[in-house]
Amino acid sequence: MRRREFITLLGGVATAWPLGAQAQQTAMPVIGFLRSTSAADSTNFVTSFRQGLKETGFVEGENVAIEYRCADNQLDRLSVLMTDLVQLPVAVIVVNAPAAHVAKGATATVPIVFVTGADPVKDGLVASLNRPSGNVTGVTFLAGQLGAKRLELLAQLVPKATTIGVLVNPGSPETEVERKDLQVAAQAIGQQLIILDVSNDRDIETAFATLMQRGAGALLVGSGPFLTSHREQLVALAARDALPAVYDLLEFVVAGGLMSYGTSITDAYRQVGIYTGRILKGEKPADLPVMQSTKFEFAINLKTAKALNLKVPQIMQMTADVVIE
Repeated sequence: MRRREFITLLGGVATAWPLGAQAQQTAMPVIGFLRSTSAADSTNFVTSFRQGLKETGFVEGENVAIEYRCADNQLDRLSVLMTDLVQLPVAVIVVNAPAAHVAKGATATVPIVFVTGADPVKDGLVASLNRPSGNVTGVTFLAGQLGAKRLELLAQLVPKATTIGVLVNPGSPETEVERKDLQVAAQAIGQQLIILDVSNDRDIETAFATLMQRGAGALLVGSGPFLTSHREQLVALAARDALPAVYDLLEFVVAGGLMSYGTSITDAYRQVGIYTGRILKGEKPADLPVMQSTKFEFAINLKTAKALNLKVPQIMQMTADVVIE
């Protein structure tokens, strides 16, 4: 299936977030929406979240208000932003993975709905998937557990690349699981990995220079909000260095990346919107099992493949959910 209309839709999303304070009305419940990244990075996630809310009967500005906050990848700002939301007050708090623990520590009474690519039980967010307990529930899209599959796809498309660069963000909950899975998978197929930690723009620039010096033949970009928020930079550097790369989200391929494989983070945010609406209608987070996103997406950018002089096997094109030409 070639979802070009979906690609067009993403490209048409407005870049500015509405001012929640302008929409707030006394009679309206208020949702606090906090991400660790920037507002510009999150527009398509916000659109999907609103869609989920709409499916439960809530429309921003009509019968619900949303207060948006973003930390611009400065994790030390999350605590202040969270305190601000709790003091407003808000009826529900929606957070991404880096903000989830901050939210849980800030309030034991306001319902919290998270979206994470990691295991929320191992991370201590909930007691179990079926019975979250407390005031926290959400959606996991298991981004960190699919690294081995991405490595396999990269090996199919670039079989001569035996040294693979890997970029991971040490501040992401998914990173350790992803790192271990990749090392096991690489050993099984005889590949050598160069795993580099990146935490800011300078780290990313330095990492690409290191990978080229050490002869990396391809690149796997790890999961997590930090790397997702830097997708334009990562895709541009991979193109500059003619480095075939695989990513975890469709959004990278839309930005010009070669290919991606993973569960849909936009669909996860739609599900978070549905849970938020259900909580606004009176359901308790403890009674809402953590959902596991099962919508997988394999995307290929044929234009990028051509620029890299790569011939994409017909079987890969046929099995891709999204093909960009």
